Amino acid sequence: MEIMGVINLDNEQDFLNELTYFRCGAAVPFGGRYRLIDFVISNMTNTGFIDIAVFTRRKYRSLMDHLGKGKSWDLDTKYGGLFILPPDWNDPTDISKGDLQHFHNNLDFFHRGKAEYVLISGSQHVCGVNYQEVFDHHQKTEADITLIYKKVDILEPEHKQCQKLAVTEEGRVVEVTNEEYNNNVYMNMYLISKKLLLQLVEHGIAHGATHLFNNCITSELKNINVQAFEYKGVHCVINSVQSYYKNNLKLLNPDFYRDLFFNEQTINTKVKNEPPARYSEGSHVSNSLVGNGCIIEGTVENSILFRGVKVHKNAIVKNCIIMQRCNISENAILENVILDKEVSLTEGKRLIGNEQMPFVIPKRRVI
Repeated sequence: MEIMGVINLDNEQDFLNELTYFRCGAAVPFGGRYRLIDFVISNMTNTGFIDIAVFTRRKYRSLMDHLGKGKSWDLDTKYGGLFILPPDWNDPTDISKGDLQHFHNNLDFFHRGKAEYVLISGSQHVCGVNYQEVFDHHQKTEADITLIYKKVDILEPEHKQCQKLAVTEEGRVVEVTNEEYNNNVYMNMYLISKKLLLQLVEHGIAHGATHLFNNCITSELKNINVQAFEYKGVHCVINSVQSYYKNNLKLLNPDFYRDLFFNEQTINTKVKNEPPARYSEGSHVSNSLVGNGCIIEGTVENSILFRGVKVHKNAIVKNCIIMQRCNISENAILENVILDKEVSLTEGKRLIGNEQMPFVIPKRRVI
């Protein structure tokens, strides 16, 4: 099996408000040490992908800094590897629009790759998909395209923004909808042969299409064999501040954390050398994830602290997500708050958010 990966970020909006002021959504920190893009890249490399391209259009400096040459995912190789492909429209005759521009203007990536299949994905679905199983299903059903979906037991608010699949008993996709009460949540991932992909791109551009999936693939559901692969592992969608907050704190559930990180699909991220967290006498920490390099002198409950966070004496942090190198001064109180990187909270300040609407502070602010 040879598959090349495309992480298409072109259609992902700045859905996390203050957290995406200075970065694209795929670069947003998650779970104490990761970024959202780590999950899809790790899933691809776990399955043996050699060539992975990232299509991005804006706010990609932070993403490039995080990914580098792909060393953390063993993609810093002489042949193939990780390709970050921002827009570069130098062809004056180019008439492509939308995300089809990325495919058209990066045809060299596809032509040079030896793989016969392409796995295309976004970054909003946090999961541990085994793409080998997807490929086997694709071959068994003789599919032209295989869409990956999750059948959720309970529809959450974040699922309303997701597309849904109408699937026959034989597993064929007959419609892609926005039905509110359809439980088949499309995970924005699909497997397709490279030959068919390039044909659809060429046809779509010639007919003025702007979106590969919504315009070029869904319009062909009656003409080609589009199959559905049901992913049954742990899964969450990050497409709003509320879903980001809720699903981060869900990691404090040992079962959820174990199912996401301790399975066959290892999740890798950029390696940073930090000393162990230090807990001073009199500090109190319960039911929390605390990253390396943190110094805890106060109280931390039901929270996630990224690397290098300092919580000073008599400070209280409850139900919060505190990103890298934040400084919480003495007697400060935080509850239901998200602090982006390098925020400083001065002595005695009090920030109280709501579980349904957490208080979000952009990076490098002094409060």
